[in-house]
Amino acid sequence: MPQHLAAALLLAPAIAILASAAPAVADTPAYGPRLEGFDYPYPVERFAFSSQGQKLEMAFMDIAPAGQANGRTVVLLHGKNFCGATWEATIKTLTTSGYRVIAPDQIGFCKSSKPERYQFSFNQLAANTQALLKARGVGKAVIVGHSMGGMLAARFALAYPETTEQLVLVNPIGLEDWQAEGVPYATVDQNYANELKTSFESIKAYQMRFYYHGNWKPEYDRWVNMLAGMYRGPGQQQVAWSQALTTDMLFTQPVVHEFGRIKAPTLLLIGGLDRTAPGASRAPQEVAERLGNYPALARRAAETIPDATLVEFPDLGHSPQVEAPDRFHAALLKGLAALTRR
Repeated sequence: MPQHLAAALLLAPAIAILASAAPAVADTPAYGPRLEGFDYPYPVERFAFSSQGQKLEMAFMDIAPAGQANGRTVVLLHGKNFCGATWEATIKTLTTSGYRVIAPDQIGFCKSSKPERYQFSFNQLAANTQALLKARGVGKAVIVGHSMGGMLAARFALAYPETTEQLVLVNPIGLEDWQAEGVPYATVDQNYANELKTSFESIKAYQMRFYYHGNWKPEYDRWVNMLAGMYRGPGQQQVAWSQALTTDMLFTQPVVHEFGRIKAPTLLLIGGLDRTAPGASRAPQEVAERLGNYPALARRAAETIPDATLVEFPDLGHSPQVEAPDRFHAALLKGLAALTRR
């Protein structure tokens, strides 16, 4: 979300146009710090556990197969600007096809606890997720990660290869190391100051540019409202602080350098129009222009991960599961079925 503001500042004319089409501020909902007031598509449960000397709760949905069970479990890991609820259509597709689905909200996000002091790391979030799966009796699962969730999914697969039956990366960020590429570091305090300025308009402008390549559909407003509502609610500072800490995590903890150690069969589902590159707005122009080239990054990742299959959607952006759900889900189901035929 710090990048939302930076993108918005660079796109002032675009924001003016978007603002005229966006709901008035009075019409934008306000949600609690744990997304109280926003309804999820399936019942939300809470996994209580202790971490770093604190009692925390991890919200999650655990949805049984709607049809004949195939014995497989899929874990859906959301991105930084997303929640478990954003997987709504994917959950329905998978459960209808016989999969059990678990979709958590990570600590610091959405309906889960937002501790004031927490050492955020992908290893820690992976450990939290593994503890949840153990508590739910899941020994093996397909680990699916989108956006920031792709970085987490890759870290999970590295840390828990015995649990990771298959890895699916959906437009993961972190296919490049931004800091190594020359993007300047931003402090947590700088991130926090930017987060406090987040609004419906800034989120929409950022997603319009980087996620949906200039094409907006009315149904996307729901997911913008989901995020913006937390910033309009009574927990604005709490939400902004958690987002500032997790922004630091994704910038300083690359996983791309370890792709060669991933053992699980890996499916890469990549929208080729995606240009998401956190921090690019504060980078020198010559650096920013070469970042976020998803077609090239995805092919390099597919060559590096030992057992990888790449499926490209050349005309889609950062969220193919939202932008073109039928095409995305057909590719996902085909990729999951391929493992059972091995």
